[in-house]
Amino acid sequence: MLPQFRYSLVILVLFTSLAGQLRAAEIGWSASGKGGAVAAGGAGAVAAGIGILRSGGNAADGAAATILALAVTDYGMFAIGGEVPIIVYDAKSKQVKTIGGIGGAPMNPEAIQWFYKNGIPHKGSMKAAPVPAAVDAVVTLLKAYGTIKFESAVAPTLELLDKGDQPWHPQLAVTLRKLVEAERNTTGSRETKLTAVRDRFYTGDVADELEAWYIETGAWLRKADLAAHVTRIEDPVSTQYQGYTVFKCGPWTQGPVLCQNLKLLEGFQLNSMQHLSADYIHTVIEAMKLGYADRDEYYGDPRFASVPMAELLSEGYTLERRKLIDPKIASMDRRPGDPLRMRALKQSSQPANEKEPIPKQDTTTCVVADRWGNVIAATPSCNMLTNKPGKSGVNTGNRVRSLNTAAGHPNRVEPGKRPRITLTPTLVLKDDKPVVAISVAGGDLQDQTTLNILINHVNFGMTPAQAVTAPRFNTSHHQDSFNPHPDREQAFVKKGELVVYEEIPEGVRNELASRGHIIKTSKGPIGHPVMIAIDPATSMLHAAGDPKAKRHAAAIE
Repeated sequence: MLPQFRYSLVILVLFTSLAGQLRAAEIGWSASGKGGAVAAGGAGAVAAGIGILRSGGNAADGAAATILALAVTDYGMFAIGGEVPIIVYDAKSKQVKTIGGIGGAPMNPEAIQWFYKNGIPHKGSMKAAPVPAAVDAVVTLLKAYGTIKFESAVAPTLELLDKGDQPWHPQLAVTLRKLVEAERNTTGSRETKLTAVRDRFYTGDVADELEAWYIETGAWLRKADLAAHVTRIEDPVSTQYQGYTVFKCGPWTQGPVLCQNLKLLEGFQLNSMQHLSADYIHTVIEAMKLGYADRDEYYGDPRFASVPMAELLSEGYTLERRKLIDPKIASMDRRPGDPLRMRALKQSSQPANEKEPIPKQDTTTCVVADRWGNVIAATPSCNMLTNKPGKSGVNTGNRVRSLNTAAGHPNRVEPGKRPRITLTPTLVLKDDKPVVAISVAGGDLQDQTTLNILINHVNFGMTPAQAVTAPRFNTSHHQDSFNPHPDREQAFVKKGELVVYEEIPEGVRNELASRGHIIKTSKGPIGHPVMIAIDPATSMLHAAGDPKAKRHAAAIE
C-alpha cells in the first residue's frame, strides 16, 4: 500500500455535482503545486483525480478515479471495456512496477483458426474484441497500491453518467453500481471487497450480460474468457539515458522501442545540435527507424514468444546498430538487426508501402503524482471503431487486430495471447527518485512523441509546459500496428516519410528533403501528450497537457 497520512475520506461522499462542474470549468492545460498533480484528457477526468488527491487519496487512488472518469469524458478514445497499461512508482518500496491492463485474444481454438483462414478484421468488428481489461486493471491498482474503496474511486464517474445524455450512460451507471453493491455486500478486508468487484464483472451477472452481448454480435469471446483473465504486476524494461533511468512496460507493448531509441541517441551530441535543426531531426528520425524495425520484428507477448530484450538493449548491439545512421542520407530501407548474433542487420525483404488505409481510433492519457512521492503513468484506450455498447453500457475495442496471422511471427495470434499494443506510459527516475511521468495518445506515434518530449526536457531543459507544446516530428517508416496482414511487409506505412509541424522553418524542411526525407507538414498535433515533472530539490510538481491536443492538467498548491 502506498504511504500517506491518514486523512478522512468522508469528503468523497460530498463530491457534489456543482463542485465537480466548477473544478472542471477551472482546469487548464498546465499547473504546478506540491500537494499533488493530474494531467489527462478531459477536464472532468482531471477533476475526478484532483478531487481524490484533495481528499487525502494517494496517486493510485487518484489515477483509478481519473481512468474510470475518462471512460465517460473521453469516450471514443477509451471505454470501460477497453485496456490500460499502467506504470507505478511506489514510494514505500522505492520500486517501479507495471500493471498489464490488456486482455488476450479469445481462447477458443476455433476463433484462432478462423483468423488464420479469414484474416483478423481490421476495419471494426466484434470478432476482433479482446477480453476487456480496464476494470480489473483499476481494481488491481487499488488493491496493490491504493487506499480507498472502489465506491469512492467510481463516485465521480457515476456523477458524470447521471448527468449524461447518451443512451449508454444510464446503462453503464447500472453496471457500475452493481460493482459497488458487490463491494458493499462483501464482508472482510478491503482487498476481499475489491476482489468481489472484480468477480462480479468477470464471473458474475455482469459477465452473463457481456456473454449474451458477445453471442448477439458475433464476437468470439465468452464468459470463460472473462473468468480466465488475469492482470499481472510485472517488472518494467529500463535503460539509462543522460543520467536518467527510463522505465517502460515490456514487449507486450511497443514501450521498449523508446529505450532502444534512447540508447542509439546516447552516442550523439544532441545538446550541441540546435533544437529542431535539420541535423537534430535527421539524427532522431534515423534512430527511430532502426528502433521501430526491431519493434516490428521481435516484440510480442513474452508469455508466448521469446523476445530477445536483453540483447536488443545491449551495449554491443546498440553500437553496431548506431553505425547504420548516416548523418547525411535518409534510409529508405526497413532494417531490423540480428541481436542474437550481434549483427547490425538481419536479412529483410524490401517493404511495400501500405496500400489500404487502416482506420484508427485514438487513445487517451493519464499521469498522477501525489505529495508522498508516488507516481502513476497510464495510457487508457479502447480502439472501438464500429463497436457499440451492449445493454450493460460496456463497449469494447478491436485490439485483436494488433496481432497478426504471419506464421512464426512473435506477435501472431494465439488463444489467450495479449496483442502487442502501442499503449506505452513512461516513468523516469534520477538518483532513484521519480522525476518525470509521460503518457501519450496516438497509436504508433506514442513513443515517437514521448521521445520528442523527453529529449526536450532532458537535453534542452524545457519545462513540461514547454516540452509538450514545442513543435514535434514523426516518421511513418514502420509497420502499422493496427494492420494484421500476414505479409508484414505489406503492413509498412510509408518509406522515408517524415512529418513535421508547419512551424518548423522552410529552410530546415528543405535541408531534410535534400537528405532524402519525404516531407509532409502537420497543422494538427502529432500525438496527444501529458507530462508531470518533479523537482527533487523542492518537491514541486509541474503538470502539463498539450492544449493543441485538448489535454488538461491541474495541481494542488
